[in-house]
Amino acid sequence: MPIDAALIAATVDHLSRHAPFDRMAQTHLAWLAERLKIGYYGKGEAVLAPEHGAAQTFYIIKQGIVRGEREGEAAWLELHEGECFPIGALLSRRAAISHFRAETDVFCYELPAADFHSLLDLSPPFHAFCTLRLADLLAQSQRQTQARYLSASTEQQSLESSLGSLTRRDPITCSPDTPLRQTLEIMREQGIGSIVVTQADAQPLGIFTVRDLIGRVILPNTPLDTPIHALMSPQPLGLPPSAHAFEAALAMAKHGFRHVLVVDDNRLVGVISEKDLFSLQRIGVTQISSAIRTANGLSQLQQAAQDIRQLGHNMLAQGVGAEQLTLLLSTLNDLLTQRVIELECADSALDRICWLAFGSEGRLEQTLATDQDNGIIFEVHAGEDPEAVRAECLVLAERINRALDACGFPLCRGQIMAMNPKWCLSLDEWKALFARWIDAGDPEALLNASIFFDFRPLYGPTQPARELRNWLNRYIHDQRPFLKLMMQNALYNTPPLGLVRDFVIDSGGKHPNTIDLKVNGITPFIDAARIFALSAGLSESGTVPRLRAAAAIWKIDTAKVGGWISAFLFIQTLRLKLHQEQLAQGLPLTSHLDPNSLSALDRRILKESFRQAKSLQATLKNYFQF
Repeated sequence: MPIDAALIAATVDHLSRHAPFDRMAQTHLAWLAERLKIGYYGKGEAVLAPEHGAAQTFYIIKQGIVRGEREGEAAWLELHEGECFPIGALLSRRAAISHFRAETDVFCYELPAADFHSLLDLSPPFHAFCTLRLADLLAQSQRQTQARYLSASTEQQSLESSLGSLTRRDPITCSPDTPLRQTLEIMREQGIGSIVVTQADAQPLGIFTVRDLIGRVILPNTPLDTPIHALMSPQPLGLPPSAHAFEAALAMAKHGFRHVLVVDDNRLVGVISEKDLFSLQRIGVTQISSAIRTANGLSQLQQAAQDIRQLGHNMLAQGVGAEQLTLLLSTLNDLLTQRVIELECADSALDRICWLAFGSEGRLEQTLATDQDNGIIFEVHAGEDPEAVRAECLVLAERINRALDACGFPLCRGQIMAMNPKWCLSLDEWKALFARWIDAGDPEALLNASIFFDFRPLYGPTQPARELRNWLNRYIHDQRPFLKLMMQNALYNTPPLGLVRDFVIDSGGKHPNTIDLKVNGITPFIDAARIFALSAGLSESGTVPRLRAAAAIWKIDTAKVGGWISAFLFIQTLRLKLHQEQLAQGLPLTSHLDPNSLSALDRRILKESFRQAKSLQATLKNYFQF
């Protein structure tokens, strides 16, 4: 029956509590409400099915629960008050793929398809929601996050700012034949600490900075008529104007640079210094990385570890996405770990270890709650006793593991650390160990594969790690039974979507009424990405790079893969925010989240993210029909 005019205002008020209607203009909401009808469906009754033909109605749940089912599959979708369907079918003017059935008695607002398409043209927020549903919801959530965290941060520009927007003056340059004396005079007159050496067409050749004076001019007593091209640092790093400040910060942190060139079509347009980035943040990426590189003791590294955690808070406030944030945190943690190893190796004659990172560190996906997962590949020279080399490595590894523990990276409760003789092995021993796991295929082997097969080198010669990766990809390619077991194990961990309530939550134990965002949230994405990567022989160890590479190799629709990645990163963002709140309250860091603590918007996105996980698992099952 049509909605009576007296109920239009109440309908508008009700819709305004839910996305995307909460962002639509009142006139457009009124237009919508005037055209709605109310439909009733008893428990168990079909609301919409593929056999009904091309979708003719847009449904908005007013009351009750609607369950989505697909042929031959269990319920994969659960819709509650304020949620809509079947958007994809209406946009494509086709039949629905799923069967939509009333799980309880259900009342729906119903809009004819013609009016649905008219509303798309009328309301930009409605159009954005329908065409980019998950992306649109994520953008809303990010704005909420920024508003929430900015109140606890100083006024800071965003590391999301483009480099083009940060360049304040034309770059000061000189030609490669400019004498040193003239170059220094230009730098003094302009009050700058660096000068870019360019060709006549503004193509950069190198950079000379005040830091170069001592080592390249003063100590060697270099003549002042020396051409600057003989003293410059050649091939300086350049990024396009569209690149973000966090990319420049990441490059500076990783390589120890203090300047990054802004280059457009091989022409120099600006220079970004570490001071420019300092102005964007109270605790800067380059500030932290410089402190780590120059640290000569444990206390300085402990302070750097605290600064890394504070940086995480600041970057959440700036709206930096989970992919960039976890990459940046992992990169800084890498630097800290490398410096710990360097300091410990200074008193050791051992210079032939390849330090491996496993698990989240190996995937470059560390959050603020990260323990240690590491190991060693050591070289054995002709005539040496492997056990003697191992014993020497273990002494060094224990010092490193305990120093990392003191810096806030707890010792692994499962003893997956380099100081454990089980994970301090020669290259041949690692190959033999991996082969035993793959051949055995038991639960312990599957668990180990989920941790150790995400390895990457972190310190020392990288060749042993590359050789191990290439060997693993070749060996596992023909081991279809093990890949099948990995797939079955991955599908066993189902996302916690409820059929009666929104989510399946832990009812008891140490964390009642919570969802484990690590085990049940990100792990389904990680496990699926790992199987795609191992089967295809990919070298990537990170979840997002693996999914992107899989899209090309396995010919998976890029939009579908984009949905998986967005969902994975949203759950990672929730983990980061949860850890930040736990740190602020002095609580132990866990990934157990009470979904009732989320805003209505974030609860909705979390539900959609779990649906994306189910979609990924269905695709995995379809692609690996052994």
